[in-house]
Amino acid sequence: MTVQSPSFPVPNAFELLCAQYAKRLPAQLEDLTGPARGTVDLPLHVVWSGRRSYGLEQPRSRMSLYRTVLAEGQRQDLIDFLNRDLLIAQWPVLRTLISRPIRDVWEVAFPELATASAATAA
Repeated sequence: MTVQSPSFPVPNAFELLCAQYAKRLPAQLEDLTGPARGTVDLPLHVVWSGRRSYGLEQPRSRMSLYRTVLAEGQRQDLIDFLNRDLLIAQWPVLRTLISRPIRDVWEVAFPELATASAATAA
């Protein structure tokens, strides 16, 4: 029995993940109008087990919230729970804590994030 390879290219897992995350992106970073302070309680469709409440004044809690929303949130969740200024400010560290597909998709779509990271590293 011979197995024939398909006649069309099969995307790899990285490409599939990038495509999924790209569909969720807001049109522009200015669309991210989530809170900058206080407490954020995520809905079950974003975080289905474990911690659901995050304090924005605590850096580790805020970083955990952003990691979760970037990985699991849909477009409207990104808009509702992420804040543009907080995202840019913590991106240099946050980018090291998220998966490569998420990081690449966001930095390609929003070059100011990559610029912020480069400025912090210099």
